[in-house]
Amino acid sequence: MAEDAVKSKRPRASGKKKVDGLTEVLDTIAAMPEGDREMAKRFHAIVELAAPGLKPRLWYGMPAWAKDGKVLCFFQAASKFGARYATFGFEEIAALDDGAMWPTAFALVELGDAEEARIEALITKAMG
Repeated sequence: MAEDAVKSKRPRASGKKKVDGLTEVLDTIAAMPEGDREMAKRFHAIVELAAPGLKPRLWYGMPAWAKDGKVLCFFQAASKFGARYATFGFEEIAALDDGAMWPTAFALVELGDAEEARIEALITKAMG
């Protein structure tokens, strides 16, 4: 009986190897259609540069970056819902407060140098 109790407390093998968040994010980006993929790669690079302490992970199937285990920001490909633009957004832990109302998501149709600078500034501010 005691041996059965010990066996039941052991973690079960799921048959799947646990994949780290970075690998999941990069695999998800690689599977995106070309336009989304290029934008998502650049977005990922911006996040790594602006906030290297954030941990990449998937969040509702989208690339996301977490702070202290909670999603701070995410990238939603246009193809995810057949939208005409990609979206990048922030979750509640982002320190973007600006009075009684502020934006938490942004439409993105192109990602040039100006947009890159703005995203980097927003992520830096969101980190607090």
